Amino acid sequence: MFIPSKQQSSNLQVLGLLGRFAEHPALIEPFRNPASTDEICDCILKLLEIKALVRREAKANKTKLQDSEIPKLWVLTPTVSEARLSSFGTIQKEGWLSGVYFLPDALRTAIVAIHQLPQTQETLWLRLLGRGSVQSQAIVELQVLPLNYPYQKATLELVYNLRENLRVNQELEEDDRELIMRLEPLYQRDREQAVQLGEQRLIIRQLNRRIGEINALLIERIKGLSIEQLENLGEALLDFSNVADLEAWLNQQ
Repeated sequence: MFIPSKQQSSNLQVLGLLGRFAEHPALIEPFRNPASTDEICDCILKLLEIKALVRREAKANKTKLQDSEIPKLWVLTPTVSEARLSSFGTIQKEGWLSGVYFLPDALRTAIVAIHQLPQTQETLWLRLLGRGSVQSQAIVELQVLPLNYPYQKATLELVYNLRENLRVNQELEEDDRELIMRLEPLYQRDREQAVQLGEQRLIIRQLNRRIGEINALLIERIKGLSIEQLENLGEALLDFSNVADLEAWLNQQ
């Protein structure tokens, strides 16, 4: 996944560590299985090809290429051995979470060992890409987030993309099938919430037209109604002539 600029990654900006990767042009290469040495080298080669393309474009346009315009590579791997990290000469930098290992600066590359990331909301989306207990813990954390929590909305958008990408693959591993099954309730819950919010907005608009502007207290009571109650209110409001009718109906619920 190539992210050219911060402006094109607004959904990622609330996703903690992943958003930090995308603050500047980035090439993000996620692996479902542990990345091999050859696969990491292939990613570095892809980065060098993109860097060469960016340099050629700058030269053709007679513009000076800024260092911040050259993408960085982030290799996301569920696990990685110490021997493999050592073979690439990686180091951990101050100011970065554990599990993020940087290659020499000239290579503009980091290997992210998902299994070593701390269990914080900042790493939630990345840990969803892990395997086994790491992924299971991340799903549990996502399930208990409040519905209006900003991390959840942005994370769920990426979860849906992951879910659909996995569905396309006809040769899913057992872990992937289990992941889809565990994400399904989250998907359904979010869809139901979207329907409920839509019903709320529609009912409130209809009430404002029917009986005049309703106050914030009544709006909060309406927001506390279930989808079935909202549907019933949508039918009942046709008989309302004033705010007292609405209050009487709400008191009966």
